[in-house]
Amino acid sequence: MYAEVRDIESLSPSLVRVHLTGGTLDAFEGTPATDGYINAQFIPADSPLSVPYGPEDLETLDPEHRPRPRRFTIRRWDEATRTLTIDFVAHGDSGYAGSWAQRARPGDRLQFKGPGGSYRPAPEADWHLLVGDESAFGAIGASLEALMAGDRALVFAVVDGPDHEISFPSAADVDIVWLHRRSAEAPETLLVDAVAGTTFPAGSFDVFVHGEADETQAVRRHLATERGLDLTGASISPYWRRRFTDEDWRRIKRQWMAEQQAAV
Repeated sequence: MYAEVRDIESLSPSLVRVHLTGGTLDAFEGTPATDGYINAQFIPADSPLSVPYGPEDLETLDPEHRPRPRRFTIRRWDEATRTLTIDFVAHGDSGYAGSWAQRARPGDRLQFKGPGGSYRPAPEADWHLLVGDESAFGAIGASLEALMAGDRALVFAVVDGPDHEISFPSAADVDIVWLHRRSAEAPETLLVDAVAGTTFPAGSFDVFVHGEADETQAVRRHLATERGLDLTGASISPYWRRRFTDEDWRRIKRQWMAEQQAAV
């Protein structure tokens, strides 16, 4: 499946929103999950490959010219206009996905598989806890939009500074705690310290915690050991890891997650 770039928005110095239409999106079926994702395929700059392509086109390609798969959350799927919206974290020329989004122009094509996804705010919960950094903002934003008037959510959001904060529209009662890395004495514990130092609302709550691996695990450990949370059904997973490239992290992620889950 593939689609074409319709237009691009700059949400913040580190977030780029890309709207995709056309291509084969007439056959795309959305998912009710608010962490719905696609597995996008990014073609290296010097590859002879072009979108769309099939398995037979990959058979004779050298490994360095093959597409690099990356998972991205669907920020919004508009059934009426057949428009797929994806938010990309962009840091200059590092990585394949962010640099592609920064260079993207109308008419550029992106090939992908999907969608997948498993989380949606539980309607029976008294309130909702959503925690993450820029890499989780697509799912956090989609989750908040899915809530209705009378629902309640507490969000902990990590960004570089005040100029990186973005809007999260919602009909619900939403309390957002913005956390800034640049001004933090200990950026790596900023998130868990904020969560641990907050008095939670009364009642039952569901959990969505995604972002940097060590920060996500620290919040997970706090919720389990200090809040007494039953992690069954909680949506907690790392999207990236500090000081690791995407490729290096992908190679060890499965084993790392198994070890961390066994330790709590």
